[in-house]
Amino acid sequence: MHELRLLVPQDLVETVSDALDALDALSVSVEDADAQTDAEQALFGEPGMPPPKEGWQRSRVIALYATEALARDAAQVLAAQDFFDGCQTLGVADVPDQDWVRLTQSQFAPVEITPEFWIVPTWHEPPAQARKVIRLDPGLAFGTGTHPTTRMCLRWIATHPPANQRVLDYGCGSGILAIGAAKYGAAQIDAVDIDEAAVESTRLNAEANAVQLQTGLPDVAQGCYQTVLANILATPLKVLAPLLCRYVAPGGALVLAGILERQAEELTLAYAPFAQLQVSDSEDGWILMTARL
Repeated sequence: MHELRLLVPQDLVETVSDALDALDALSVSVEDADAQTDAEQALFGEPGMPPPKEGWQRSRVIALYATEALARDAAQVLAAQDFFDGCQTLGVADVPDQDWVRLTQSQFAPVEITPEFWIVPTWHEPPAQARKVIRLDPGLAFGTGTHPTTRMCLRWIATHPPANQRVLDYGCGSGILAIGAAKYGAAQIDAVDIDEAAVESTRLNAEANAVQLQTGLPDVAQGCYQTVLANILATPLKVLAPLLCRYVAPGGALVLAGILERQAEELTLAYAPFAQLQVSDSEDGWILMTARL
């Protein structure tokens, strides 16, 4: 494999990336050309905020090709285009052979929820202190335990064990919260999502963890539950307020995540006719909101 490396200004990143795709690049990635320097720029988006820009002030665009000849041909074609003015070819470099599977796996280590509760990829041994373990590998569905919202929900489950309860995981993603509830003794668990891929992911992950769940689209959820978990985002949580609260049994717990600290007031107001939300946990700018109904 060979990499064609280009230096591209922000306003041309999308154009150059599209051209590289058209020139049969196997992959195209974009990096901050000023990373690790004083000129490095944060570039990220948050729910409810304007989308981030297409690239940094100076982006390094890297295209992967099967051979050096193909990479150099692509560089020549790009250099002849009018839109390439202001861009710079940094060169073509050989990509050393690597065990890509092992390299990818090395990026996913066991995640601690509590000292005794861990999420562990299948290629790792559980830590010696782990008493409860969720086996979960990265996949298409959201929720591998690396995001603060997932960790906060699982911490809540660990400190409020739903033993012998009926539990609903609404917007289950990978099924990680439903599996966590099962590990802590829930008697019946419904895990639902609008995404069929998430439903299938939850089913497979439940099998891998030897727990029993009922999975499906949202209409699978029926009746009342002692614990209702919803780790989505603030906007859908507001829309779902009457529905989610209707699922909570008297005296039951409502647990909401996917909420930024600055969104606490709007969630409190949205749920005020049905429940009194409070902030129960926070991590890295995200909060967990809960209520007893």
